[in-house]
Amino acid sequence: MDFVLVLHSHLPYVLNHGRWPHGSDWLCEAALDTYLPLYDHLASLADEGVPAPVTLGITPVLANQLCNVDFEIELERFIEHRLELCREAAPSLVTTGDGDLVSLVTFWEAHLRRLRDLFRSLDRDLVSAFRGLEQRGAIEIITSAATHGFLPLLARDESIRLQLSTGRSEHRRLFHSNPRGCWLPECAYRPRGRWDPMPGERRASIRRGTEEHLSDFGLRFFITDAHLAHAGTPLEAYADGMNLARGRGEESGRAARTPYRAYRVSAPSARRPVAALVRDPESSKQVWSRQQGYPGDEWYLEFHKIRWPHGLRLWRVTGPGVDLGLKRPYEPQRAREKARDHAEHFAHVLSQIARSQSSNGGVIVAPFDTELLGHWWFEGVDFLSSLYRRLDHDPLVRPVTGSRHLADHLPRRAVRLAEGSWGARGDFSMWLNPDTAWTWRRMWALEDAFWVVAEDALSNDAAHPVLAQAARELLLAQASDWQFIVSTGVVRDYGERRFVLHCDSAERLVAALRGDLEAGHRLAEELSRQDDLFPNVLDSVAVALGRRRVRA
Repeated sequence: MDFVLVLHSHLPYVLNHGRWPHGSDWLCEAALDTYLPLYDHLASLADEGVPAPVTLGITPVLANQLCNVDFEIELERFIEHRLELCREAAPSLVTTGDGDLVSLVTFWEAHLRRLRDLFRSLDRDLVSAFRGLEQRGAIEIITSAATHGFLPLLARDESIRLQLSTGRSEHRRLFHSNPRGCWLPECAYRPRGRWDPMPGERRASIRRGTEEHLSDFGLRFFITDAHLAHAGTPLEAYADGMNLARGRGEESGRAARTPYRAYRVSAPSARRPVAALVRDPESSKQVWSRQQGYPGDEWYLEFHKIRWPHGLRLWRVTGPGVDLGLKRPYEPQRAREKARDHAEHFAHVLSQIARSQSSNGGVIVAPFDTELLGHWWFEGVDFLSSLYRRLDHDPLVRPVTGSRHLADHLPRRAVRLAEGSWGARGDFSMWLNPDTAWTWRRMWALEDAFWVVAEDALSNDAAHPVLAQAARELLLAQASDWQFIVSTGVVRDYGERRFVLHCDSAERLVAALRGDLEAGHRLAEELSRQDDLFPNVLDSVAVALGRRRVRA
């Protein structure tokens, strides 16, 4: 049975928007804690000849930041600052009677120096590093919407096409390949049909389904959550004997619809078929859950206890519900041993699933946020490395990329997925609720205003710089991160502030395209120094409008 591990790497655009806590330090922390260690482990496995075919999603907005010279400078500064904190921490611990923790400071200092040396050995270019792994055939890199826009809630199909066209264009530019898979932001999907997201406020008769847009851009598969497949209905021409029984997702005469199989979600007439790989809840919970899964083990590094002011994590989880003041010192070697034990257990879970699913063409799909490994769960990258070494000798489980599985097992069954996401309630409510409704009203008005002026602006060379920056600001305002941050309530003001900032900028540029083009040029030049990404965005605007590309 095939096993597809999907890692979704994403951060909103934070470069040139401050440092701490939600500016460039956010990006640097993810790179240092997750992206560099992940590359290090995957490269080592490839050098050893151990297959580790991770399907790695890197959003275009993240990739743009990782190859920005400002990021290179910021990460070097960030690492040096952490090293300085290590140098200050050791004598401070002795003074406060915590000398037994000094060895952990030494551990962190060596860890940081090793990652700094790795970053420099890669010419400070993580995008090229991961691209090299894909060119070696070690991994598959998939794309996403440009800024992780919540596609089902965008009011205009042109906006959806702009997100996907920019995503594909940037993938080609940065990874030198045509992406075959797409991580739908928040795994949010909407089938073809009536669009009425906020009853009484905005509606459309029939709009295209998400998979139809993916097909237009040559994207062949995406990841969906299990409940969207269970609640869906068969596509008639591909029903293959399937019948829903009273809406419970059961199939008469055959095995119940299962997450252990890929499904076609495109209509029979689709020129390019699109498939959905379904998240397996059983194996995923082993890694996702801090309470029931591996990350909550007593020997792993405690994320929430940090020594102030030196910012070092020196303690372990210790046990469920243990007060932060009672946490025991971290033991790196014991934690690595536990990661190997958990990798062995996870491989056993996969083997059990494979044994119980005897039909040919089965697949276990385990998707996770990449930042879970290394950042939230420090030992997660060690777990991943040990897992692939273990699976290299497993006769029942074959690790493959998403594209490899679909090439070997073309989905025969087709299903019309239900609407939903992988959010807390499985629907869109984490992004559209009473606290965020105002953001969508403003976004929908902005979409209309932008697309009204875009057609004429494309035909006017003098307007191109203003239109390009307006498109960037529109895309940045559409990031699903802002509504998610508002809904969680942790740093609500930050999410609101960033959303309003980009809407304000886009609206001012759109107004300039209607009138004062000279003022628009000055504003676009100013904003381009801050929001410097997507250099070919005008081509994507043209594609979204169904016109020929602006440049060859």
